Amino acid sequence: MAQTSQPSGNNLIRQLTLAPLFFIIVADMVGSGIFTTSGFIIQDVKNPSAMLLCWFIGGLLALTGALCYGELGAMFPAAGGDYVFLRESFGKRIAFLSGWISLWAGFSAPIAAVAIAFGNYFNGFLPIEIQSSTIPPLLAICVIVIFTLVHVQGLSFGSKMHSVITLGKILLILSLIVIGLIWGNGSFQHFNAPLNYSHIFSENFASSLIFVSFAYSGWNASVYLGSEIKNPERNIPASIITATLFVICIYLLLNIVYVYAVHPNEMYGVEEIGSLAAVNLFGEKIGSFFGLAIAFCLLSSVSSMIMIGPRVYFAMSQDQLFFKIFRCINKTHYVPSYAIILQACISIALVLTFTFYAILMYVGFLIVIFSSLTVLGMLILRLKDPDRPRPYKTCGYPFTPILFVIGNLWIVIFSIKNNFTVFFWGLATVAAGWFIYECFEGRFKNKLFFSKWL
Repeated sequence: MAQTSQPSGNNLIRQLTLAPLFFIIVADMVGSGIFTTSGFIIQDVKNPSAMLLCWFIGGLLALTGALCYGELGAMFPAAGGDYVFLRESFGKRIAFLSGWISLWAGFSAPIAAVAIAFGNYFNGFLPIEIQSSTIPPLLAICVIVIFTLVHVQGLSFGSKMHSVITLGKILLILSLIVIGLIWGNGSFQHFNAPLNYSHIFSENFASSLIFVSFAYSGWNASVYLGSEIKNPERNIPASIITATLFVICIYLLLNIVYVYAVHPNEMYGVEEIGSLAAVNLFGEKIGSFFGLAIAFCLLSSVSSMIMIGPRVYFAMSQDQLFFKIFRCINKTHYVPSYAIILQACISIALVLTFTFYAILMYVGFLIVIFSSLTVLGMLILRLKDPDRPRPYKTCGYPFTPILFVIGNLWIVIFSIKNNFTVFFWGLATVAAGWFIYECFEGRFKNKLFFSKWL
């Protein structure tokens, strides 16, 4: 039965339908990753066909995850996403760690990364005498503050503005693909390098999938808004699966355009690959327009993540695993305002302290681990609670979740081997989360000065 727009949870209202959910997911996924990471990937794999295969395999893993999250989202249509799912399968401690990781690596760090990418793109189009290394972080901070203020005004207002921006982004990308391949100045000879299939099983290929995982992250965006979705049993699975399939096609086509426009040797390590491809395809004047438009396209991703993330911290606070101020709902706009502000503050701090590349690796590594745990939890729920109503069941079960977990485990192992620093920061974040959990729920509860705020 379709659910109406009645308050759910702590005054969160079911008001989102399938169309805005689709735009939220697409906006969350199509962010800085697709416009910035292909240069890093091809630098590792050394071959355009291998790079495309990397994007395809990453898309396949995202799709298997989407199919699994569709089942979980339909079963537990509540604010919080992974936090709620892991609470049901593994208990409060692992759920809290997931929420803690969401606060840092799931949303705040990606918001910082996309905002920095916007600043870098925009800075490149300023006159040479004005360009400065201080402009990108300043622009990033301004973007975070502006969209935080927008989403404090309410979900309805924010989602409508967000849908318009995302529609513009989709039209721009489709224009770049169609016009670039038909009339652009490129060459399909750039694809002539033979593919050595041993590359697929190399360490560099596996670690490059971290960049791809970052670019595809966001395919599960709608599950975090479960308490604010009409007919969630239908709309959550439908939004996740359709948006993920759409983005896979967009990503593959965009990477074909990149290689068509730019010789692979010229792509190595290039961060603003979208801008470079546009200039090569259309010349400096028109290419600059597309490059600047790409910069503004990144804004919808910032908007999407600022909208979604606070629902996780809201759910944690409702379970008394986080400060009680973050379960407070704005009585006028029905949004968790304090949680939104907390996320903005952390994102700004990350803008000021980390590089774009470091954020990419850190985010991709932790997202892969906890999304795998969530899907593993779905397998556990099937075994320990087989009679629970499942409005939607994962297509291809049990092979779909097994493929997702094994594929992500492969990525994690080689990422640790090739970049131990990422593993160290990831482990440090988890350890800090474990300590914080003990403060809220475990051995340190009621012994610390902030216990009265819980």
